[in-house]
Amino acid sequence: MTKLYTKDTQAIFWNNNKTAIQRMLDYDYTIKRETPSVAAIVAPTSGNKFEKFFYGPDEVMVPLFKNTADAKAAHPNADVLLNFASFRTAYDVTMEAIEIGGFNSIMVTAEGIPERLARKMNHTARVAGVTVIGPATVGAIAPGAFKIANIGGTIENIVNSKLHRAGSCGLVTRSGGLFNELSNIIAINADGIAEGVAIGGDRFVGSVFIDNMLRMEKNPDVKYMVLLGEVGGTEEYKIIEAIKDGKITKPVIAWCIGTIAKHFSSGVQFGHAGASANADAETAAAKNKAMAEAGIYVPESFNELPATINKVYEELKANGTISEIKEPEINICPKVRRPKQFICTISDDRGEEATYAGFPISSVATPDTGKGIGDVISLLWFKKQYPKWATDFIETVMKTVADHGPAVSGAHNAKVTARAGKSVVESLVTGLLTIGPRFGGAIDGAAKYFKYADDNNLDPKEFLNYMKKEGVPIPGIGHRIKSLKNPDLRVTGLMNYAAEHFPSTPLLDYARTVEALTTSKKENLILNVDGTIGILMVDMWRALGYPEDEINEFIESGTLNAFFIAGRTLGFIGHILDEKRLAMPMYRHPMDDILYDVQEAEDYTSK
Repeated sequence: MTKLYTKDTQAIFWNNNKTAIQRMLDYDYTIKRETPSVAAIVAPTSGNKFEKFFYGPDEVMVPLFKNTADAKAAHPNADVLLNFASFRTAYDVTMEAIEIGGFNSIMVTAEGIPERLARKMNHTARVAGVTVIGPATVGAIAPGAFKIANIGGTIENIVNSKLHRAGSCGLVTRSGGLFNELSNIIAINADGIAEGVAIGGDRFVGSVFIDNMLRMEKNPDVKYMVLLGEVGGTEEYKIIEAIKDGKITKPVIAWCIGTIAKHFSSGVQFGHAGASANADAETAAAKNKAMAEAGIYVPESFNELPATINKVYEELKANGTISEIKEPEINICPKVRRPKQFICTISDDRGEEATYAGFPISSVATPDTGKGIGDVISLLWFKKQYPKWATDFIETVMKTVADHGPAVSGAHNAKVTARAGKSVVESLVTGLLTIGPRFGGAIDGAAKYFKYADDNNLDPKEFLNYMKKEGVPIPGIGHRIKSLKNPDLRVTGLMNYAAEHFPSTPLLDYARTVEALTTSKKENLILNVDGTIGILMVDMWRALGYPEDEINEFIESGTLNAFFIAGRTLGFIGHILDEKRLAMPMYRHPMDDILYDVQEAEDYTSK
């Protein structure tokens, strides 16, 4: 891997740190990335499906997931995990991500992970070929391509520090705060950085100085490197050995902070957990001296570092190693942004022609397109293009449930309201409001319970016992008139269609075994039209490749009942128009059809 990140790199963000995510997206917009760098967010305690963020003046929706595995499965191209978990869970999150696989790098912000766990985590990552940045880090950046969370600070600071486009320097530090300071120094005294990593302040970090500098040696955008070490540890000596062995040939500028430590009589820790010298070789002064002797550019003091950077930069520019960088055009994030109150993901009416799920209405509406109502439903309800066998089935369902005569409660209510002189809309609403658990809801119920039984491998007898314990009559089983000897032709038609056109019908096959048991007890306990529709809808979605949890969500949200609502609306309107056409008078229920049982009211006046 010659480059840590590119302009196509995408990350999964673990923990919904809205400020850090927004800063990443503001950076994306500024550098004109085609796709946002945050593909998904893992938020285990959130009940939401997405989080809205600004992308320039507009907003984007970033999906939320309960766990890393689901997020990775939904976004396989996201190969960076940004682990913002606390120190109590950061280890587990990282280890799980390594086990899941597919992540090239993992950044860990948590500070204070127990050293035993940190060492195990880092070793596991190395074996798996995963670059761990941190723990205790602000991250890394590939200017003009990808930046992690808060590194670089605000957009204004990023642009001032020339982090909006690639420069020539590879920067490696322990300190996140000094990373930002050095980025600004390099921007002022040279042309900015090409890649930068703050490896983290804990004693045991994943990728160390040598790991990042060997990669930068291979990165053609990096012409020289700046290393900011500190008192404590011996990692800087690995850089010296790499230079002696010819593994690092590009110019290196380095400084170890903490030279003041020599003035203290006892060991002192400076800020980071790893910033404490336990031997003479670990002092900042000793390391600075050793690096200078190895040919590394080491200034006399930190204050001289800017001049040293400028000197090396000008030499490389003079010999043609570094060329002038053309400043790219950037987007400017608006200072004031207003969040949208509504979200629409199914249609768009802003262009010359409104669209259904991205398709112009004219491409599905006119007869010459060969599209039907089933196609419109697949686009507007599911945002998918269903094959013809599925859209024809949807239309068959709607035609099948369109009407069941004037006596059913919904049609009755619509007719009574129409006779009261109300409009088509008002009359229709009274009919639709009748649809629920006892009228039309059997489609949802049949899909739910039969799918539950099939998912849990219940045989028909076990299923019946389960429903009996639940105290729920089996939805989709039973008919007032129809029976084995007098079959419902609507059910027969639906089953024949499925047998001919569906790739498979496993849930219907299971339901037929249940029907065989129920009809052995009573002949009219057949699979009725509502049950057949609900069960075949599940078979349809399975055949189309929907995951089981999404099918369960359809059932729970009332999607199946929506087909009944859409279809029965046709019948209700028919009854309403029939009443209007016949000019029927106000309806009053006949008194002889009412059982009157009115007792004299009990006297409570004396109490």
